[in-house]
Amino acid sequence: MVLPNTPHSVSKRLGLLAGIALALSGSVVLGIVPLEAATPAPRVVDVPSKPAFIKPPQGGERPARLGQIISYDSVLRTQKPGRMQVQLASGRSFRLGGDAVLRLGRQRLDLQRGQIIAWVNPGTKGGAPLTIHTRVATASIVGTTVFIEASDTSLKIFSWEGEVACTTTDGQRKILRSGEQLAYENGAWAKTRLTTQEAAARRQKSILLNGFSAPMDTLPVLEKELGISTPVSAR
Repeated sequence: MVLPNTPHSVSKRLGLLAGIALALSGSVVLGIVPLEAATPAPRVVDVPSKPAFIKPPQGGERPARLGQIISYDSVLRTQKPGRMQVQLASGRSFRLGGDAVLRLGRQRLDLQRGQIIAWVNPGTKGGAPLTIHTRVATASIVGTTVFIEASDTSLKIFSWEGEVACTTTDGQRKILRSGEQLAYENGAWAKTRLTTQEAAARRQKSILLNGFSAPMDTLPVLEKELGISTPVSAR
């Protein structure tokens, strides 16, 4: 309908145009919100000691910084005594240390060498298992804390707490429960269980359980599970 050019009709027409402009403006603002702002992204939450580095898919390697957002397919590297802690989406986190090299994928972590402790925070529900891939085996965790140490010739996978499903490259499937370790050396696999004393000694000396400012929410859980206590030096 064509409105007559009366003062009232002009005012009405201007109000209509203003409403359309406001609606369009709102849709444009919503449309340009970056995907990263709506989707949690991996980020560095602690760098207690250096050297520690991150190399994005495009660009050179740079020192890891507190609060740094990490792109998928980045390579994380630590050089003794360097360590870092990374928080993923959905309550998953990990700490990296030793002379470690890890590629951060969307679906899994690829550990080439070094030490990692990874965990799923208590109370976190749903989501795919956190999967850590190494040269000779893949470990999957849902609600647990796992330690892995990899070198060119050997591998250790240790369940600090909870159940860890391990699949070897030769097709074997092994389940680890709290306090159990799977080790690979000289082409052979061996599964053992640590005593309370051995677990306590490992807790005391671990470079990934001690010396971080960022919290590790499963630490009290694993200590209770294995019947060990927090070392005085770590409090």
